[in-house]
Amino acid sequence: MTSRAKRVREPIQVYLDGAERSVLDRLARDLAVSRAEVLRRGLDVLQRQRQVSVYDALQPLIGAFGTPDTPTDLAERHDEYLGPDVPRKARRSPRRRSS
Repeated sequence: MTSRAKRVREPIQVYLDGAERSVLDRLARDLAVSRAEVLRRGLDVLQRQRQVSVYDALQPLIGAFGTPDTPTDLAERHDEYLGPDVPRKARRSPRRRSS
């Protein structure tokens, strides 16, 4: 995290309802920081959460097809294996090759 004391700061006004203000006050008290610092830390956390790589998004798929009954030709014949599970309307007709 960057040093907060050296950054140029800009005032901002935020409207909170009673419940949000209570949460902000409780977090500030529990963390022994200002309410502004709680908001800054929350922004930092939210920004880090949104920085997901494409590999992170694919993580749940790794090893998902590693069972003994997984076909060894799944990559080549995926349409044949998945075809029965795809509704008729969603299926595309085969592409025609131009001569």
